[in-house]
Amino acid sequence: MGLYFEDYRIGDRYISPTRTITETDVVNFAAMSGDMNELHTSESYARGTPFKERVVHGLLGLSICHGLMFRLGLMEGTGIAFLGLENWRFEAPIFIGDTIHTELEVLEATPSTGKKDRGKIRFKVRLVNTAGVVTQSGVKKILVKSKAGCRNDDP
Repeated sequence: MGLYFEDYRIGDRYISPTRTITETDVVNFAAMSGDMNELHTSESYARGTPFKERVVHGLLGLSICHGLMFRLGLMEGTGIAFLGLENWRFEAPIFIGDTIHTELEVLEATPSTGKKDRGKIRFKVRLVNTAGVVTQSGVKKILVKSKAGCRNDDP
């Protein structure tokens, strides 16, 4: 079971497991999203860019960042909804073969004003490669269950 609203403390930090970005990730994301920009799909084209190689879709990085966040298990069975992003920045490219991880810090925990069974957590989030370069960052808002809303017969 994941953490409930009351379990989060301002300043708590978490680091996800790592994940290596593969060719298959990029091909599948391009097909699913319809974003076939040559910067992502053509080695020949990418060699002529300042990057000199294909760059992973920024939104693929964001998606994987979100998945890594959930691999921590913090919201397993307690997460209700992803509420949004604040000030998300794409700071450095991600390349095929890069290994990345997600770093979280609890910025704020706000009880719901309307329902006692939930609260909002604001996380500072950074997607970091093995060289320590922050590739993406911003704030994610997640709605999580509160212990106050759990019945005594809940598992």
